[in-house]
Amino acid sequence: MPSILKMKQGQNLWTREELILAINLYCRLSFGKLHRNTSEVIHLAQLIGRTPSSVAYKLVNFASLDPSLQARGIKGAQNTSKLDKEIWNEFYLNWDKLPYESEKLRASFEHTTIEVINNIDEAELPREGKTREQMVKVRVNQNFFRRTILAAYNYTCCITGLQNASLLIAGHIKPWGIDESNRLNPRNGIAINALHDKAFETGLLTITPDYKIRISPSLKEQKKSIETMREYFFKYDKKEIILPSKFLPDREFLEYHNNERFIS
Repeated sequence: MPSILKMKQGQNLWTREELILAINLYCRLSFGKLHRNTSEVIHLAQLIGRTPSSVAYKLVNFASLDPSLQARGIKGAQNTSKLDKEIWNEFYLNWDKLPYESEKLRASFEHTTIEVINNIDEAELPREGKTREQMVKVRVNQNFFRRTILAAYNYTCCITGLQNASLLIAGHIKPWGIDESNRLNPRNGIAINALHDKAFETGLLTITPDYKIRISPSLKEQKKSIETMREYFFKYDKKEIILPSKFLPDREFLEYHNNERFIS
């Protein structure tokens, strides 16, 4: 443990590493769990030698810096430090790098490996080498993105309201292969069930920049299954999605999907 942890709780300034761990946790928790009684908050407090209240307060500080919350008029704590803002901006502007680095740091503080904390089966990996490193990084990043998106949407499908994590997908608005720098950006993601994710991916469904669902008119041509289409698709047409509690979808990404992917 860093030597600074030997000091009494509440007397030492937060370090860069501690703040990165706190942002990592902020991403992984639903907005309603940013409080001292949450088990993950208690656990992080124990890891870094701070009180759960101190960790919870820092999470609320980060909420005050989240632009998607600011846009909705949701305010967090107002006493953010200069370092809070610097680390937040560093993380927020480097989604392609910082999530993985934060997971490595979390594993270090847990005295374990990044594979263990991400439930990656060693039997599925080469023993060593660059191929192993690349495979681990991809799996870790995918896990981080999924946890962040599902937490932001409170484990709820944004189309149907389905609340079953095993049936939900953390879908990309702008596809993984098109925009590498935003692959892990949570504002490029939506929590969605598998059926509607496939429709979104193929352009049969989109979400407008004002967060309304649009169903492709081409589905109306499926006359043999029109009742099924009405039940699973058209009843959602023009309805607003269930918005996340943080990390609102970026309007720029939604505009891209409307203009480049949707079959109008």
